[in-house]
Amino acid sequence: MKQFFVYRPVFAWVVALFIALFGGLALMLLPVEQYPDVAPPSLTISAVHSGADAQTLDRTVTSIIENEMNGVDNFLYMSSQSRSNGTAQITVTLRPGTNLDVALSQVQDRLSRVEPRLPLEVRQIGVRVTKASSGFLMLVALQSADGSIPAVELGNFAANNIVNELRRIPGIGDAQLFGSSYAMRIWIDPEKLSSFGISANEVMTAIQEQNSQTAGGGLGDQPIAPGAELNAQIVMRGRFSTPEQFREVIVRSNPDGSTVRVGDVARVELGNDSYGFVFRVNGKESAAPMRWPWPAPCGSVSRNCSRPFRKA
Repeated sequence: MKQFFVYRPVFAWVVALFIALFGGLALMLLPVEQYPDVAPPSLTISAVHSGADAQTLDRTVTSIIENEMNGVDNFLYMSSQSRSNGTAQITVTLRPGTNLDVALSQVQDRLSRVEPRLPLEVRQIGVRVTKASSGFLMLVALQSADGSIPAVELGNFAANNIVNELRRIPGIGDAQLFGSSYAMRIWIDPEKLSSFGISANEVMTAIQEQNSQTAGGGLGDQPIAPGAELNAQIVMRGRFSTPEQFREVIVRSNPDGSTVRVGDVARVELGNDSYGFVFRVNGKESAAPMRWPWPAPCGSVSRNCSRPFRKA
């Protein structure tokens, strides 16, 4: 073959020119992207079941959602993590080029069908679906220089002022706070409940009934008071915001006129929203907004599915 082109140089030049010509035409028609998609798109489903262990969470939440995800268009594979701190995460990976908005709508429709089968605590908090990949992008630590600001106050500041700003950045699927904002904590004493003959459900019911937001109506509105020259809206107190107000919630009224209040059977304080983790930098407690989702901690149940997952 080499001798053929050596003794026919003109033919060799013609072949080389044709190769260069077709290569130039192919180069002009070749699509070029500065940042090509090197990873398939994915959707992340997260749920919270406070107080549940990893096995219970996997049986009552994760596996039910996984079975419902079968049949999503352009489904590639699925992985799930059920953690011992009561949080679950399911990552549905789709084929490259899939429209995430369409896939998100399909996943939400399937979640609406399976929602009645989930525990009440999970439905009250809600199941989130985000357009996020499986790895985090950045970890940002928020810390007090002199240590005078507690970690819960740093977490509350990050939740109100930083996390939402990170979520608005183009290309960021979601952000998770490694910290805790403020929450009203009611620590019920079982011995005091037993002495008063009250159950924990009665305390929770009394708090839900009295800590409610209702419309007060108005004075002098038509047609109740025709011809009234003055009308005014009634402004209700609304929901409680201080520990003192929660302590005054009446749990039971006795026939002799005495009352049992929340402060008599429980300790009420403004504490952390979550005690599931503690974040430290150089030994000092901090709050850390980070790109979500996060790695699975110890004591979790993880599962990878290269095909639609089915329970035996």
